Amino acid sequence: MHQPQSEPRRSLYFDYHVFPAHTASVGAAHPDRKPVVVVGAGPIGLTTALDLARHGIACVVLASERQLSEGSRAIVFTRRSMEILQQVGVAERVCALGLPWSCGNSFYRNQLVFRMETPHDPDDRHAPMTNLQQPCLEQLLAEAAEANPLVDIRWGNHVTGLAQHDGFARLSIDTPAGSYELDADWVVAADGARSAIRTLLGLKLEGTAYEGRFVIADIKIDLDLPTERLAYFDPAWNPGNTVLMHREPGNIWRIDYQLPENETPEQALQPESLRRRINAQLEMLGVKAPEWEMDWSSVYSARALTLPDYLHKRVIFAGDAAHLLPIFGVRGANTGFQDCHSLVWKLAFTLKGLAGPRLLPSYSTERVSAAREIISEAGKSTRFMAPPSAGYRLVRDAVLSLSLTQAFVRPLYHWRTSRPHDYADSVLNCATDDNDLFSAGPRNGAPMLNIKLAENDYLFDRLGACFHLLCFTDSDCIPSDVRAQATAIRDSGVPLQIIVIAQSAQPAITGADQLIDDPTGHIASKYGITRGGAYLVRPDQHICARWQQLSAEKLHLAIDTALGKH
Repeated sequence: MHQPQSEPRRSLYFDYHVFPAHTASVGAAHPDRKPVVVVGAGPIGLTTALDLARHGIACVVLASERQLSEGSRAIVFTRRSMEILQQVGVAERVCALGLPWSCGNSFYRNQLVFRMETPHDPDDRHAPMTNLQQPCLEQLLAEAAEANPLVDIRWGNHVTGLAQHDGFARLSIDTPAGSYELDADWVVAADGARSAIRTLLGLKLEGTAYEGRFVIADIKIDLDLPTERLAYFDPAWNPGNTVLMHREPGNIWRIDYQLPENETPEQALQPESLRRRINAQLEMLGVKAPEWEMDWSSVYSARALTLPDYLHKRVIFAGDAAHLLPIFGVRGANTGFQDCHSLVWKLAFTLKGLAGPRLLPSYSTERVSAAREIISEAGKSTRFMAPPSAGYRLVRDAVLSLSLTQAFVRPLYHWRTSRPHDYADSVLNCATDDNDLFSAGPRNGAPMLNIKLAENDYLFDRLGACFHLLCFTDSDCIPSDVRAQATAIRDSGVPLQIIVIAQSAQPAITGADQLIDDPTGHIASKYGITRGGAYLVRPDQHICARWQQLSAEKLHLAIDTALGKH
């Protein structure tokens, strides 16, 4: 029988709680059948569950452990991740606990040689980056999930078997009290880097596993340093290698340092080895006789791997179960959030019978393409941070040396931060719209732009679990043919909201579900649009069509295309 750890984990900043194991299903005469079973209760699995609930889809979440993850793990969340977390209702609490930041610094032999600031537009609600330890985020997500009647988290339930049948999958599940079986129309595998589901299906990741290994050490210490990314190349105490530092809430500092090639993880995690190296880093920063406490430590190596397909009959992969990405550039969890946000609406529409044959497969196409693009970008950063060969090291060391006096090489330190993927080639984009006629604004496939409407009021605050039609008009009504088409779309079961953005003040506009005043034309300018134009936005906030003039026929075609019917 599965016996997960039942003693709370130790932490200097987080109060671990052991959840009761779900054993009520043990001994059932027949397997229950659920629309969706999510395997994995990490950030991606829990966000998937909450996003499904927004679309009215009930799910079971299977958590192998009985408590939240150990150690800081994923700690940096991008603006796009915060926008996704806003949609599932936890972003405000993440902001209250997290540390915002925007700048990264690179040092060579303790001399600052490159500083990069991630842009922050006045229209952006969230900071470019927010630091918060993974168990803290998981707690917020778990509390939201436990409070949602459509989410059933089953702690201490470990998947041991998977059989795929016509129209459903059957999971064999082990618990502290015995085993049971559970059927699902769809299984979402969000069970992390060591995915049991991936192993059960015999699937292999493709790509590159780099040799360079890093120690992660979370220590408690009060340092007078900014909340910024700090990267140290070739420090005197760790010659030829790299050290990263991040501030975390609760006076916790994350130190990642590269190991010599001949050192094993077991040797690196010996207390004396950890203490000697952490002291050396702190002393290099001017901390005399450093005093600190260890919270957690681990070893990882950079990997740039992905499954070639995320859809396998009734099983769909997301997050680290689908791909393993180098942490340099904060790509792991942030890519996973975009996975689940792209997946959930397509899966919900499929379950509701609204999807065409191309909708769900587009998840795999879009997200595998995103992973391969990220792997290409991340590979550049990884080869600079941890050169995989003598040739790469020679070039990297030349850049380091030149950077002390030559400004032109310093941009090569660029850490290529994770960014939202642009689905420019998606089959869900309308091919006959006016996308090519626009000279500004987000193109088809790009995420929509957030706009500050008033104090503590932003465009993304107005969005729901549906398609959105942004209409830019000063008329007192939506054209009758467009209104009739919108009604027909809704009558077919497809959720659609019309948001009218008007430059001249209007008390109301016939056909509008929401009315936003744009007296200065700022929103229209950001979207590169004239009056009479419109944008169609998918439920995951990506553009799928835009027009300079909208008609009922154009809207009908774009919706059918976005549903995967063409």
